[in-house]
Amino acid sequence: MKLDDDDFALFGLPRRYKQERTTLDARWRELQAQVHPDKFAAEGAASKRVAMQWAVRVNEAYQRLKDPIKRAAYLCELHGVPVHSESNTSMPSGFLMQQMAWREALEEATLLSDVEALADEVNTHRREALEQLASTCDEQGDFSAAAEQVRALMFVERFADDIDQRLEALGQ
Repeated sequence: MKLDDDDFALFGLPRRYKQERTTLDARWRELQAQVHPDKFAAEGAASKRVAMQWAVRVNEAYQRLKDPIKRAAYLCELHGVPVHSESNTSMPSGFLMQQMAWREALEEATLLSDVEALADEVNTHRREALEQLASTCDEQGDFSAAAEQVRALMFVERFADDIDQRLEALGQ
């Protein structure tokens, strides 16, 4: 195990999108137990600093691997196809039309039930998109298409956050 191992190697996991969350969580706890800085307190400042670096590295890898969108983006990057979500915001026109329809529906929604129905629709879309992303990564190995799907899912996530804020404002 080296600090510069990729996240999957660090966690001893296969380099694929589909991961068992229980396995990932258990592996994170094992690694944290191995590298926790308190274990190295008696060995001096240098050992404690190294342990701290390891603890940070393990936590960063865990945050990436446990989030399905971050994990997919990381896989794309490992396969030479960075997502570039900040500079590449191009989306298929059908997706953009769907986004505009959702935004309009959210703006016009005055009843809690309308916002909840929209939230259900967006959650269903998200679930289906994540299933497609898993297939694109693990079965097709098409990381260019996966990068596009990740960018689209990032839009969906932001919109889902907007819905959550609206639900809170309506007293949900």
